[in-house]
Amino acid sequence: MMKKIGSLNGLVLGIVSIFGAFLLEGGSLKALFLIAPLFIVFGGTFAAVIIGFGIDKFSNILKLIKIAYFPRSYDLNKLIDEFFRLSIKSRKEGLLAIEKDLVHLRYKFPQKLTHYIIDGADKETVENLAMLEIKSMQDRHYSNIFIFSKMGGYAPTMGILGTVMALIMTLANAGSDPNVLIKNIATAFIATLWGVFSANLLWLPIGDKLRRCHLEEKHMMEMSLEGVLALQSGEIPSILKARLISMLPQKDQQEV
Repeated sequence: MMKKIGSLNGLVLGIVSIFGAFLLEGGSLKALFLIAPLFIVFGGTFAAVIIGFGIDKFSNILKLIKIAYFPRSYDLNKLIDEFFRLSIKSRKEGLLAIEKDLVHLRYKFPQKLTHYIIDGADKETVENLAMLEIKSMQDRHYSNIFIFSKMGGYAPTMGILGTVMALIMTLANAGSDPNVLIKNIATAFIATLWGVFSANLLWLPIGDKLRRCHLEEKHMMEMSLEGVLALQSGEIPSILKARLISMLPQKDQQEV
């Protein structure tokens, strides 16, 4: 929960810091929200994504933004406790006895792997299946992260494009109504502002958040694989627990 709140607070802080400073210096919100530069920067960025990645990938952007700011959390301490209890029962009654207890495992991945060993799969098969799924997950996540990394590059370029277009209009109207020239110059600089702003406060941070979500899910999967292999080998419950705890960060190991 704190991670979710922290991400949103960071976004709010960035918006308040940048636009608040502008307003404090005497600027107005009306000057910032000109239609033309917003349309060029965001429309151009989205168009580039559709061209480069396809409409199907573009249609997932809102879903990915939601995942970035409201990620799934993995309670690894609870997962360790669940493996510990399964280990105690399997040592006493055998692997088949823990099948009914798999519902207590919090995530589908460890449930799936544990089913494999109950069904009699050997260690090499379980490892191969687990690593295949981890690799597929990684490829899928990295392709999503790459979209936002590219958007972080597209947006400033679209801002520059808007600036150049507005400056061309300014030169084309040289000697005409000064108000028209001032509006064109404002459009030029606002386009650059929105391009840089959206890249550095929206798209690139979302890519970083998705990368962090990926690493957390991967860590859960690696820990699950380690726990399942320990169950399969009949490892002493206390050793199994110690092995899984060692995969946690140092500060979290003391809390288990």
